[in-house]
Amino acid sequence: MEVTDNEEPILNRGENTVALQSLLFKLQRWQWWLLVAINIFFLVAGQSAAVLLGRFYYDQGGNSKWIATVIQTAGFPILFIPLFLLPSDKEPLASYTSSPSVRTLASIYLVLGVIIAGDNYLYSLGLSYLSASTYSLICASQLAFNAVFSYFINSQKFTALILNSVIILSFSSALIAVNDDSGGPSGVSKWKYFLGFLATLGASSVYSLLLSLMQLSFQKVIKKETFSVVLEMQIFTSLVATCVSVAGLFASGEWKTLHGEMQSFGKGSVSYVLTLVWTAVTWQVCSVGVVGLIFVVSSLFSNVISTVALAVSPIAAVIVFHDKMNGVKIIAMLLAVWGFASYTYQNYLDDSKLRKAQSNVTETRNNSVC
Repeated sequence: MEVTDNEEPILNRGENTVALQSLLFKLQRWQWWLLVAINIFFLVAGQSAAVLLGRFYYDQGGNSKWIATVIQTAGFPILFIPLFLLPSDKEPLASYTSSPSVRTLASIYLVLGVIIAGDNYLYSLGLSYLSASTYSLICASQLAFNAVFSYFINSQKFTALILNSVIILSFSSALIAVNDDSGGPSGVSKWKYFLGFLATLGASSVYSLLLSLMQLSFQKVIKKETFSVVLEMQIFTSLVATCVSVAGLFASGEWKTLHGEMQSFGKGSVSYVLTLVWTAVTWQVCSVGVVGLIFVVSSLFSNVISTVALAVSPIAAVIVFHDKMNGVKIIAMLLAVWGFASYTYQNYLDDSKLRKAQSNVTETRNNSVC
C-alpha cells in the first residue's frame, strides 16, 4: 500500500469527478465543513443509538437474527420526508456528463441492496455466536479492509496523517473491545464460535467494500449534483435489502417465533415493538450520515467516523445503562479524539490545497481575458 506525503486532494480523484467538484467549489469553506459536520452527527448519533437499542433488545430476551437484519433497513420510508422537502434541482445536470439510464440505476440499487442485506445478516449471525468484546474487536478491522478497497477501487492515496488516524482509531476500538467485561453466549460450540468469527470478519470486509462501491457509483455513474441523490441511493438500496431480509425471515421460519418473543420480552410487548421501530429509525439516520460522507468526502473518512462512533457508544452506555467508565475506556476515548483530529486536519489541508488551486486557475483565466 502506497503512503505518500504528496497526496492528491481528497475531493480531486480523477477526470470523472468534475461534476462533484463543481458542486463543492460552489460552497464556501464554512458551508462545506457544516455539511460534513451534519453528516458526522447523523452517523455517530444514529449508530450509537442503534447499538444501545440493539443491546437493549438482546438483554430483554430478543433472539431473532433475521428480524435484527430486517430492522437495519426497514425504516427507509421515513427518508421520503426529507426527499420531498428538499427543493428540486431546477438547473440541468452538469454539462460534463449525462444522466445514467433507469436500467443502470436499477442495477446499481439492486446489487448494492443485495450486498447490504447479506452484510447485515452476517453481522447478526456473528453477534449471536460471539461475545460482545470479540465481536467489537473484529468489527474494528473494517478500517483496514476499507484502506485496501479505497486504494484499489477509489484510487485513494494515503498520507502519514491518514495512516496515523487509521492505526490510532483501530487501537481505540480494540481497547474498548478487550475491556468489555460482558461474558460470551453460553452453550456455543467451537464450530459455532469459528463460524461467528468468520461471519463477523466477512461482514466487516463486505461493509468496507460496500462503501467503496457506493463512492465509485457516485463518481463514475450517477454524477448528480444534489444531496437528494444520497437519499435516493439510501431509499432504493434499503428497499431491496428489506425485501431480501423479509424473504429470509419467512424462508427461515423465524417469523413463527416472533409472537412468542414479543410476549416474553422483558419490558413487555409495547416496549418490544417500540424497540424495533426506533432501532429501524436510528439505523436510517446512521445510513444517511454514512452515504452523505461518502458523497462529500470519501468512503475511508466515512469508515473512520464509524469507528469513532464505536468509541462514543461507551459514553452513551454510561448515561443510559449506568455502565462503569474505567481508565481503559477513557484512554480509548482520547485515542479516538486523536485519530479523528488527525484525519480531520488532513482533510483541512486537502481542502485548502484544492481551493488554492482553483483560485489560481480562476485568477489565471481572468488575467488571460484582460
